[in-house]
Amino acid sequence: MHIAIIGNGISGVTAARYLRKKTNDRITLISSESDHFFSRTALMYIYMGHMKYEHTKPYEDWFWEKNKLGLIRNEVISIDFENKKLKFKNSESLSYDKLILATGSKPNKFGWKGQNLNGVQGLYSYQDLEKLEEITPKIKTGVIVGGGLIGIELAEMLKSRGKNVIFLVRENSFWDNILPEAESKMINNHIKKHHIDLRLNTEFEEIIDDGNGNVKEIKIKNGEILPCEFVGLTVGVSPNIEFLKNTKLDTDIGILVDKYFQTNITDVFAIGDCVQHREPPAGRRNLEQIWYTGKIMGQTIAEILTGNKTSYNPGNFFNSAKFLDIEYQTYGQVPANPPENINSIFWKHQIEDKLVRINFEITSLKVTGVNTFGIRMRHDVWDKWLSEELTINQVLNSLTRANFDPEFFKKHETEIVEELRSQIS
Repeated sequence: MHIAIIGNGISGVTAARYLRKKTNDRITLISSESDHFFSRTALMYIYMGHMKYEHTKPYEDWFWEKNKLGLIRNEVISIDFENKKLKFKNSESLSYDKLILATGSKPNKFGWKGQNLNGVQGLYSYQDLEKLEEITPKIKTGVIVGGGLIGIELAEMLKSRGKNVIFLVRENSFWDNILPEAESKMINNHIKKHHIDLRLNTEFEEIIDDGNGNVKEIKIKNGEILPCEFVGLTVGVSPNIEFLKNTKLDTDIGILVDKYFQTNITDVFAIGDCVQHREPPAGRRNLEQIWYTGKIMGQTIAEILTGNKTSYNPGNFFNSAKFLDIEYQTYGQVPANPPENINSIFWKHQIEDKLVRINFEITSLKVTGVNTFGIRMRHDVWDKWLSEELTINQVLNSLTRANFDPEFFKKHETEIVEELRSQIS
């Protein structure tokens, strides 16, 4: 049997690796982006000089041949689902018995005037990094549009090269649809401390051409003109499924799948960022584009295709990011605006940008989630506490067990616990 996988990101590669552990079937990974799997989250560190591209590849180049995993560097432009055949951009084709679609996501564009000019881009692919490197010597001022995680990364990258950075955020506060008010305001101030011109409640209207197809300036909706040589569009991502629309495959925003990643077409499955769950697991979204969920999907589809029909179970939600110098982790559910049955208590350092917030149910006292900024927490500990439904008092009694800060970092658990206990009514 031949299993073809379109996409060599974390989902597709995990599927290939786990399938190889369980079967001797022929497996082929197809990607138009790169020859080998690399860590997409490390793109910023390549640009900032902390890593080289070869350092971002978790597996040596010989790994794939040794494990009999076929690699094709090409772009799939269409799929003949009836005859089970992939057609490539160079007119070649490839037959399959089972197909896994792991096509990932792409940066959003909303038809803005000038969005396709030279010097306008997102930061998602290795090609985006190459384009940014090429234009960097010409950049004096870069404008970042969109207040998400990629936006703050791109701002830090440009700042590391000594560029002026203007950061346009449409919302009242940075990432305030995700972060509670105290956390969002702290990040606002932290961004400004790094001499980034953060402009809240600001929407851009168009990108203006210099007459030669390059960015000259950007116009925002209040009429102000901002001269710049670069515009980073970082207003989220969406499933990369354009070539699959108007086919027999059922799609909406993403590729529609059941809890076993089965599409509406026999022997065709989908995993990762391109997926839209028809019935998402309890408490989860139907679109969830996170690194670790992509990995779990890859592991799960390998089980399914080798006879162990396992439904998708992502477990307790968690995520992590970095806002310039602040490391951020979240476990469980910590919405920007908690529901009425949730008490949300937090501690913030008086001087440093450090904060810990814990949410718990008012009646049962069961902890439902935690945010931590500037203090590292152990994933295994918080995952266990949430799964075992510990109460807020049980968690506070054991909070030191969760700390994962390196040696010599100042510990704050005593004052954190004291402050949080004072807020429990």
